[in-house]
Amino acid sequence: MKSQLLLSLILTLTLASPALAVVAPQQTANQATSQATYGGTMGKSGNPNPGGSGGIQGMPATRPPSYLPGGYQQANQQGQQQFSGQYGQFGQYGQVGMFQGQMSLKDMQKQSASGLPAWAQGHYLGDLTLGLQPFGANLFQGNFASTYGSGMNGDYVILPGDRITVRIWGARSYDDVLFVDQQGNIFLPEVGPVQVAGLTQSSLSQAVRSKLTAVFPENVNIYVNLQSAQPVAVYVAGNVPNPGRYAGGPQDSVMSYLDRAGGILPDQGSYRNIKILRGKKTIGRVDLYKYMLYGDLPNIRLKDGDTILVESFGLSVAAYGMLRQAARYEFSGSARGRDLLTYAMPMNGVSHVSVVGTRNGAPYNVYVTLREFRSLRLEDGDRVEFVADTRGHTIMVAASGAIHGASRFPVLKETKLKTLLEYVSVEPELADINSIYIRRKSVAAEQKVIIQDALRRLEQSALTATSSSVDEAEIRVKEAELIQNFVQRASQMEPDGVLVVSRDGKISDVLLEEGDEIIIPRKTDVVHISGEVLIPTAVTWEKGLKLKGYLNGAGGLSDRADSSNILIVGLNGEVSRARGQEIEPGDRILVMPKFDSKNLQLVKDVTQVLYQMAVAVKVAVGL
Repeated sequence: MKSQLLLSLILTLTLASPALAVVAPQQTANQATSQATYGGTMGKSGNPNPGGSGGIQGMPATRPPSYLPGGYQQANQQGQQQFSGQYGQFGQYGQVGMFQGQMSLKDMQKQSASGLPAWAQGHYLGDLTLGLQPFGANLFQGNFASTYGSGMNGDYVILPGDRITVRIWGARSYDDVLFVDQQGNIFLPEVGPVQVAGLTQSSLSQAVRSKLTAVFPENVNIYVNLQSAQPVAVYVAGNVPNPGRYAGGPQDSVMSYLDRAGGILPDQGSYRNIKILRGKKTIGRVDLYKYMLYGDLPNIRLKDGDTILVESFGLSVAAYGMLRQAARYEFSGSARGRDLLTYAMPMNGVSHVSVVGTRNGAPYNVYVTLREFRSLRLEDGDRVEFVADTRGHTIMVAASGAIHGASRFPVLKETKLKTLLEYVSVEPELADINSIYIRRKSVAAEQKVIIQDALRRLEQSALTATSSSVDEAEIRVKEAELIQNFVQRASQMEPDGVLVVSRDGKISDVLLEEGDEIIIPRKTDVVHISGEVLIPTAVTWEKGLKLKGYLNGAGGLSDRADSSNILIVGLNGEVSRARGQEIEPGDRILVMPKFDSKNLQLVKDVTQVLYQMAVAVKVAVGL
């Protein structure tokens, strides 16, 4: 029983994460048809989906796996005891069992170190990322707001409005606090105006002394000190909690004014795009990431009336798991995995990365190695988890065709096709569920090798063909040129890697592989005719119409057609020779070309390659 439960575990993903309907043993037949988000409506447990809709007909309506993102279902009591220690506490059978509360960084790191992503442990991603703060959210805690007056340092530049204490004793006496006027001067009796604006505080005393001793060269002492700097008023606007006008020192930093305005709104404000406006002109920009990471803050001297504008949050990516800094990271412009790694700093032992988000309005999920992640493009709203999956527990598969909802699924390596199909939401009125097939990368690679080998042998056969006369030799040369051109074109074609899994309404329960794409075709009443016909076309299917009737609808066979070599490609991806069988809706009729030559071996080789190409790419390739 335990092994069966383990094999039934399936990992799936949906951004909306609705709850799943589960049929409890005590439910009635009517109750057993409650709507399920994955697999459509579920029929009575144990029967092949009776009365259900939107599911996979012919599939046993087995109970869902013990967890799915957004709604976690309970296995039997034995399964609960078996899995609760590893995956957390499940809800009761037939009820939604959400994990409650938010997880701490320590919990997330511990979870990711277990070798499975969060969704593989029954956790809803929204719970894990909901509490993540933006990177830098703890920056403004009032520690910058109290820096008013920090302009009283040796490098401070004297400005109009500053107050300067001047004391003179000896042959002359004078003690007063002077304001720097709008012309940048202070006025000393019997000395006159002294230009001080533009001087640093450290050079102020010497400048005034020089002016004084020029008038009173002997027995005069002077003391000069900057009493206070002229305060400035700076506006703080944009995405801050308390926008407004704030007073401060001329040398107070942008950080000081932001802190006085309450920092940056965590869900709205940008930490990377802060503008400094003087009138209508932007005089500087501040990227707080550079400050937090490298201590780099632009030296912008603020003036009265300047505005600090915090722009809206840019491209945002939530990162968590085995990281030194779990947070929501902001990027200016496009971003790739390598950019996130610079900020998030994953821990030693991280081997894989899970990326969840949307692309073109559709759910998106990839599970890649850390190396592959570096070049992966990230988009706004992505959720990225770093895990230590050194044993590679998980593979990614996809579904396409007449489906809605999630189209990419992270699953355990032991997952089989029928198990996954239970959680693919199909369009019941459109899906041809008896014609499911798989596009498999390994099959495509094998087809590519076989075709390349056949093309190589074909080219070799054409080039080494012997001739018994000059005329025959010329024919062989032309044939060789024709074959070489064909080989060059054919070698560029990529096989589709179709694995036929459905025949006569039965589906083979094959083990899934990394990168598999499960195709659930749409129902169609169209038959396609292509290849060596006069008018390649698509016509509506007619019950009882024979092959010849469809060929006539395409204008008949061309002069180059091989009437004994016509292929039928079924909606399930299966290729067969035309042998008088009925034409079915969705079939594709491929009329193969003939190759005339006195070299029988060459004819045989060409015919074989043409057939292999048709099977691999579903196209009648001509010479």
